[in-house]
Amino acid sequence: MSQIRVRFAPSPTGYLHIGGLRTALYDYLFARSLGGKCILRIEDTDRNRLVEDAVENLIQSLEQLDLHFDEGPGIGGDYGPYIQSERLELYHREAERLLETGHAYYCFCTPETLDEMRRKQQEAKEFVKYDRRCLNLTPEQVQARLDAGESHVLRLKMPDDHEFTVEDLIRGTVQIDASQSDDQVLVKSDGFPTYHLAAVVDDHYMEISHVIRGEEWLSSTPKHIWLYQCLGWEPPKWVHLPLILNQDRSKLSKRMNDVSVESYLQKGYLKEALINFIALLGWHPADDREFYSLEELCQTFTLERVSKAGAVFDLTKLDWMNGHYLKELPLETIVERSLPYFDAAGLKVPEKDKLHRMVEVARPRCNLLADIPVYCRMFLETPNPQGKELQNLQSEDSKKVLSWFVNNLPSHFPLDAEKVDSLVKEALTATGLKAKAFYTPLRLALIGQAHGPDLPNTFAILGDDEALARIQAALEL
Repeated sequence: MSQIRVRFAPSPTGYLHIGGLRTALYDYLFARSLGGKCILRIEDTDRNRLVEDAVENLIQSLEQLDLHFDEGPGIGGDYGPYIQSERLELYHREAERLLETGHAYYCFCTPETLDEMRRKQQEAKEFVKYDRRCLNLTPEQVQARLDAGESHVLRLKMPDDHEFTVEDLIRGTVQIDASQSDDQVLVKSDGFPTYHLAAVVDDHYMEISHVIRGEEWLSSTPKHIWLYQCLGWEPPKWVHLPLILNQDRSKLSKRMNDVSVESYLQKGYLKEALINFIALLGWHPADDREFYSLEELCQTFTLERVSKAGAVFDLTKLDWMNGHYLKELPLETIVERSLPYFDAAGLKVPEKDKLHRMVEVARPRCNLLADIPVYCRMFLETPNPQGKELQNLQSEDSKKVLSWFVNNLPSHFPLDAEKVDSLVKEALTATGLKAKAFYTPLRLALIGQAHGPDLPNTFAILGDDEALARIQAALEL
């Protein structure tokens, strides 16, 4: 295999999760870094776990993150179809070959029989695996049971007393004894192949050069190596990625975390931050840089710098990284991407100039896109002070500050930053108040809270008339 060809092969059993995204990203980066091809393949042979619209959601999430594949469903290519349920004839043909060569056999054991067998093995503290009770059926017995319509599966006959050598590009040479491998089911009773047969067959016929997947698949690799040998094919190169871990170093679990990529996008994480953060979950660049664009990752990524050790999913770091991109990406980009969150917050989007001013003030103070309208609400809704804020506004010092601005603001319209700074200095002198007693009522009147952006920005966002109207309304309280 001269050309680099890798595949991301998710099962449509739910949404794209963080672990799946990292596999897809590493596939993509590896292929792009070496001028190869990245293929999307949908492994939908587990018919009991299919989730409606999962394929569409998977593809949509990948496209939202700018991970565009070279071949796959809806894209096309010379090695399709790229959905496994449309390739059944191919799997059955190779399964027949395995039967004919004695590398596979029929198994008629019922689920109840298998459960009882496993129970006894567990009680005896034995390695739990199929005991091969159907292996020695004669051809006549097998045919009779097939003719009788008995439910059956097809199993792979693993070799005895054999040690498999896995040459892994991350872990080096790994030895796994065949006694730790089961006689894997290859074709289920419903006629659909299991992952093990379908993945090997597809990887061969799609000319996949490198299989990049999570380390949980390492223990299954001997079965796959044996399948390649039985079918007379050259295996791909193996790459098993480290686990993604919780903060307590347990395996990242759907039960403990929100691991849906779609959920992170909906919450307001930027695609640039997600890609950057996920790339660093196991891969370490040669320098100490933290921030990479997707294009830079494509140029820099190598499998040699992927670690064997598990990578901790640090949400605090993701928030920090997302905040960085909120500040550094072009303002127009952040404005455009924040619009749906204004709608979700029930806030009317103001005219363009005011919107840009608001977002520019908000984004250094936010970590998520969804935080921006929360911060901007004070500019879009008339303050309604209650409790301590109302009491503060009703003090004599507050009346002095607000009265001064009501009397002096209009003569200085239109305001700009320089005029606001000059007015503030003049008002501080005229009222004779200390900073806190001066600024608190003014901010309460303008934005309904004691802390916020600097006054020139506040006046610029509200506009002259709105700022004066809010101060007058607060004075009337």
